[in-house]
Amino acid sequence: MSGRRVVAILQARMGSTRLPGKVLADIAGVPMLVRTVERARRAATIDDLIVATTREPADDALDVLCRARGYRIFRGSTDDVLDRTYRAAVESGADVIVRWTADCPLLDPDLVDLTVRTFLDASPPADLVVNRLPGARTYPIGLDTEVCTFQALEMAWKEAAETFHREHVMPYLYEGVELKAVNGQLSTGISQRGFKIAQLHHNSDYGAYRWTVDTPEDLEFMRQVYARFDGSDDFSWKDVLELVHDEPDLIKINQGVKHKTLKDIDQRAAR
Repeated sequence: MSGRRVVAILQARMGSTRLPGKVLADIAGVPMLVRTVERARRAATIDDLIVATTREPADDALDVLCRARGYRIFRGSTDDVLDRTYRAAVESGADVIVRWTADCPLLDPDLVDLTVRTFLDASPPADLVVNRLPGARTYPIGLDTEVCTFQALEMAWKEAAETFHREHVMPYLYEGVELKAVNGQLSTGISQRGFKIAQLHHNSDYGAYRWTVDTPEDLEFMRQVYARFDGSDDFSWKDVLELVHDEPDLIKINQGVKHKTLKDIDQRAAR
């Protein structure tokens, strides 16, 4: 499409504050990290995928798992996730970075490809293309994909000083942009630091649906979803949408969980 090397960086660590060890939690007989990676690897636009974890001893287990399954792994800073992501991008020779978190085992490869192709085809070129932003989400939480240039990531790495910028990786780029959801269309804008931002929107608003794993309730929801598909992982996000509409009680499992905001940070990093 463009000759640019597209590298996906999947951040993962065992030290979750609300659900420690969640990335290796069992989902229908398979660790959640593997569920997420295998779905992500089906995206046709991705040239390489790296699991970016920390140098903490607790994350040795992730290292062992990734090497056993042939996944590329990078180990870096525990709390400065922006630094970890940047250094993984440098090591992989990325021109374009796709960022995910490992607690999203319903990640959809077709939606990933749509987001990446939107980025690659953008005219004028974009610095960052996403399918969600704080306050303007139409896709379920857990399908998030962020795509940026290496140059934009490097600028954030050099200049971002706030703790939440370092922990959440991309806010330095999109902070201050105001994009309103437009049904089924692309909205564009300029962030307060001059980055060109574009966001994909779905025809219908499913932004309140919670399909990520941060609590025991989230994990139970995910296990129930996979059970409905007999432990397979070749279903699409639209199949899950149909499932939860057919069985609305599934949504109730974790509907009370409060989603973290842009400025919520791990207090261990703030000390």
